[in-house]
Amino acid sequence: MTDSFQKHKKILLYVLLVNILLVASHEGEFWPFSIFPMFSQAGKEWSRGVVEQVSDSTRADLWQTKPIEEIEGRILPLKNYGIHEIDFANFITKTKVWNEERLNGMRSTFQIDQYPGEMWLATRVRGYMNEEDSVVIEAIPMFLFTADTTIKNPNMFSE
Repeated sequence: MTDSFQKHKKILLYVLLVNILLVASHEGEFWPFSIFPMFSQAGKEWSRGVVEQVSDSTRADLWQTKPIEEIEGRILPLKNYGIHEIDFANFITKTKVWNEERLNGMRSTFQIDQYPGEMWLATRVRGYMNEEDSVVIEAIPMFLFTADTTIKNPNMFSE
């Protein structure tokens, strides 16, 4: 009986050691919780990307940062246009240098030239906690795409 007990004790210790090494190397991220930002990244600032349908590109507030509630009715369902939402979010939030190649890459992803008369505003959505511990979600317009033109937000990008 003691041999069996010693053997099981050894196996249990090895499993525990392997588990500790695997969990320690994940920097606080453990699978069931890492896919839920509310557990792994609570309180941290986050960014995503959305595309707004625009009908008037001459609006005075077109390039202004606004609360998400102001654009909710204009957000395009990217899936309907064959654009993967997570890929778009990563592209618009992680790109630091917006050169012609990257803008053309976004244009080709949208295939906006197949939708004449449409105007789409690529927008970065940012969420964070303010000093009063309330959540702020704001929409920051970045690029206006039409079938033949790309316009950068003049408040963010100087030529």
